[in-house]
Amino acid sequence: MYSPKGLTRTDYISLNINDTAAFARGTSQSLWRRWNQLSRFQRNLVYFSVITICLIILYFIPNDAKSSIIDKETNHDQLQNIEKHDKLIEELVVDNGDQGGGAGGGEVIEEPEFQPEVNQIDDDQIGPPQPKPNAMKFNGPQNERQRAVVGAFLHSWKGYKQYAWGHDNLKPISAGHHEWFGLGLTIIDGLDTAYLMGLNAEFAEGKKWVEESLTFGPSKDVNLFETTIRVLGGLLSAYHMSGEKIFFEKALDLGDRLMPAFSTRSGVPYSDVNIGTRTAHSPKWGPDSSTSEVTTIQLEFRDLGRISQQPKFEQAVARVSEHVHHLEKYDGLVPIFINANTGAFREFSTISFGARGDSYYEYLLKQWLQTGKTMDFLREDYITGIWGAEKHLVQYTAANKYLFLAELTGSQKDIKPKMDHLTCFLGGTLALGVHNGLPPEHMKFAEQLVRTCYQTYAIQPTFLAPEITYFNIQTPQSGDANQLDMFVKTNDAHNLLRPEFLESLFYMWYLTGNKTYQDWGWQIFQGFEKYTKVQHGYTSIGNVRNTQNTRPRDMMESFWLSETLKYLYLLFDDSRKLIDLEKWIFNSEGHILPVYDS
Repeated sequence: MYSPKGLTRTDYISLNINDTAAFARGTSQSLWRRWNQLSRFQRNLVYFSVITICLIILYFIPNDAKSSIIDKETNHDQLQNIEKHDKLIEELVVDNGDQGGGAGGGEVIEEPEFQPEVNQIDDDQIGPPQPKPNAMKFNGPQNERQRAVVGAFLHSWKGYKQYAWGHDNLKPISAGHHEWFGLGLTIIDGLDTAYLMGLNAEFAEGKKWVEESLTFGPSKDVNLFETTIRVLGGLLSAYHMSGEKIFFEKALDLGDRLMPAFSTRSGVPYSDVNIGTRTAHSPKWGPDSSTSEVTTIQLEFRDLGRISQQPKFEQAVARVSEHVHHLEKYDGLVPIFINANTGAFREFSTISFGARGDSYYEYLLKQWLQTGKTMDFLREDYITGIWGAEKHLVQYTAANKYLFLAELTGSQKDIKPKMDHLTCFLGGTLALGVHNGLPPEHMKFAEQLVRTCYQTYAIQPTFLAPEITYFNIQTPQSGDANQLDMFVKTNDAHNLLRPEFLESLFYMWYLTGNKTYQDWGWQIFQGFEKYTKVQHGYTSIGNVRNTQNTRPRDMMESFWLSETLKYLYLLFDDSRKLIDLEKWIFNSEGHILPVYDS
């Protein structure tokens, strides 16, 4: 045996491993033999002593240590919940991928990589939201003008109930119905208006239909934006106003079914989603989505996320807002088309505050307000966008200097002197911003724009505005004293019972108390009564320029109930207290949602 220098065999200690093992076995056997020799009474005394000692030790453990033990167990459960959530996301992506894209070349790629919080709740564990809202109380119309508007609502509801109940729209002349998504749009859009007007019987009828007949299971393609602002927004508003749980349950089901629209590389959602098969795709008319549509779903999904305690809804739409925030803009102005897969604006597409652009700016302000004025990038994007509009879009007519917002077209950003009626929402939005501390000079902008929008009604013999108005910005010729400020093309002369200008009048009245805005609204209501009211409801018309040939279109849009009549009713609220604008915000379809602290 090798021995290091200086050491002898006597310097080592010998360990006999086999002997040690034998000793352990012997000891174990000895203890077991002794335990078996004890009487039952003696063994029970030992059990009792051990349990007593454990309880005493547990009692004297510090509270902090106990909390640590509980937290570890809780975190373990929460991590399991997150793993379940991730598995559901993976299954959703696989299902979408197997079913393919859809019309327009859309490709379902993947679910956005949400970062679930540790307190996220599993979908199958969600119960009623907490706390349950307190039902709001309304006493019905308080003056003759409000009673007249309630009469218009009841006339519309009666015709719809008799000839189109459960369908999307009433055809009030032919006493038929029109189907768009098959989701009873008129009922859901009218629920919160009926509740606001104190029409309890009509509200109960609508609630019963939602409870018994509203389903989302059948395979049907819907537009994400329209379904969100009308159906999801309508259900959420009815829930907040009445406190009825059924509206929350239906909203949560629909919200889950709309989520596949966000399964894109960029996070910018596809425009269309099949709520039955839970697949999404680009619109049939092309590869792009409308900028306003993908940026006008945030109020609704954020509210659903808050009341359901499921962050995935808010995370999905917040990602869209943040993505658009980082895109390059034209002095805060955005093109009206955006590609869902690339996340980029369509090059050289039109810039407008009208169709496909309008509510992007509206929801910048309203999201900021909804989140307790805590998301500064939304406020800054809004202010920059209004500055860009004043710099590039504001034009004045040659004769009477009416302010309007033109459009920019093509690569050279050419001025097109036309303005959609949709643009008339902006006056009220500007006033709401000023009320909440934004630049006071925006109020002058609002007043001038509202004045112009009123003129688009007042110059027509029906006292109803056309869908699109063109403006004369050419310098008047000498001696031409009759030069017109604005004119309407034949194809643009229709009126769809739109609410945008009445929305602005409501804000201007509520925030200034100037009765002129009430009087303007009453004149417009008289135009609706005289030229759009028919036997079974109210109809859109094709020509506002001729009282003898209005060309009725036989269609009552659902926003007639959700917005037009609601804003008229609020406009004629002499107290200006029916809705507290510090606590509530209106979505783009006129549905009422709460303002949060953060």
